[in-house]
Amino acid sequence: MVKITKRSVEAAAKTGKEYFLWDDELRGFGLRVHPSGRKIYLAQFRAGGRIRRVNIGPHGPITPDQARTEAMKHLSDVRLGSDPGAQRDRLRAAVTVKEFGQRFLDEHVASHCKPSTQYEYRRCVDLFIVPKLGTHKIIDVTRADVVELHQGLKETPYQANRVLGVLSIMFTLADTWGVRSDGINPCWKVKRYKEAKRERYLTPDELARLGKVLREADGEPEAATCIRLLLLTGCRLGEIQTLKWDYVDFRAGVLRLPASKTGAKIVPVGKAALDVLAEISRIEGNPYVITGQVEGKHLTDIQRPWRRLRARAGLDTLRIHDLRHSFASDALQLGADLTMIGRLLGHTQVQTTARYAHLKTDPVRTTANKVADAIASALGHVAPENRVNRAPVPVDTPLAILNDTAL
Repeated sequence: MVKITKRSVEAAAKTGKEYFLWDDELRGFGLRVHPSGRKIYLAQFRAGGRIRRVNIGPHGPITPDQARTEAMKHLSDVRLGSDPGAQRDRLRAAVTVKEFGQRFLDEHVASHCKPSTQYEYRRCVDLFIVPKLGTHKIIDVTRADVVELHQGLKETPYQANRVLGVLSIMFTLADTWGVRSDGINPCWKVKRYKEAKRERYLTPDELARLGKVLREADGEPEAATCIRLLLLTGCRLGEIQTLKWDYVDFRAGVLRLPASKTGAKIVPVGKAALDVLAEISRIEGNPYVITGQVEGKHLTDIQRPWRRLRARAGLDTLRIHDLRHSFASDALQLGADLTMIGRLLGHTQVQTTARYAHLKTDPVRTTANKVADAIASALGHVAPENRVNRAPVPVDTPLAILNDTAL
C-alpha cells in the first residue's frame, strides 16, 4: 500500500499485466494499472454481500486529489446504505429515449390509439422527441431538458403543446412500467403555450354560396356529398369519410358509429341528411358511403377537392372543421340548449360544448334592451309607453333547417 499521489501514480510502471495500488490513508481508494499502462482511479467497497468497484476516471484528465474526493463521496454513500455500483449498473441498463419511444409506439400506441392518433403520436416521436432527446438515458431526462425542447418549438405553439403532451404520456408509462422509479414526470409544471381557439361560422349568405358550388360540383361528386353530409350532421370529417352503409339506420334515423373520437356513439340525423344518403348509389363490394378511386376503399383525399370547392364559393379561409362549428352555432340559435348540442356533436364533456355558449346572443340582447329602457326611463328619457315602436336591431337569421335544396 502507498499513498496515492501524483508522484506515486506516475511511478507505477507498466508490467505487462494488470495490478492495483491501494491508498494507505483512504481505505477503498485505489488505482488500477492495465497491461497497456493505462491507469484508472477507482473506489472499492462491500455492498449487498459482495465486493463492488466503481471506476472514477483515468489518470491525466483527473488528478489524484480529484479522484480522492470522488472516492470519498462513493465510500460515504456506502456507509449511509447506498450502493454506487448498483446505481452504475442501473444506469448502464437504462434505455435511451429513442429506445423507449419505439417501445411506447409498439406496445401502447398501437394497442390503445386509433389510426389517426397513432399517426400523430409517431410523428411527434420521430420528428421532434427523438432528434432532441433520443440519445439521453430516459432516467436522466430532467424538466430542464423538456423545457428546452418545448421552447425550441415556440414558433409553432400548437405543435409544441402536442409534443409536450405525447412526451408526458411517455414518462407516465415509464413510471408505470418501472423504467423510471423516481415517481417524477419531468413534463409536469412545464407551462404550455396559449392556443387561440379559432371559431368560424357560416352566415346564411356564405352557406348559400357553398350550396350552389356543391350542386354544380359534377367533377367531384363524392367530395361534394361528403361536405354536404358534414354540414347536415355536424359530424367530424373522419366519421363521414369512413362511414359504412352498415352504420346507417334509415328506420331509426341515426348513424351507429362503432369507433369515433370519443368511442362508439349514436348520431341522430335529420331527414335532409337521410335524403342525401338515400340518393347515393351503392357500389357492390364497397362498404363505404363515400367511395374512393381504389376498389373497396373510401375516399381518402378530401382536402384537395375541399380547397377547390371553397375557392369557388369565395371561402378561402374556411376549414372543414368549421362546418361542425356552424352546425352547433345554428342549433344554438334555433333554441337547442348546450346539453342537447353536446349530444348531437358527441361530446363527452360539457366543457367542450360550453365554448358555443356565447353564440346565443338573442336572450342577452333582449335583457340588455330591458335594462337600458329601465335606466333611460329613470333618467327622465321618453317613457317606454310613449315611445314610437321601432323595429328591433336586425341580426343574422338562423337557419331553420338545412336541406339538400340549399346545399
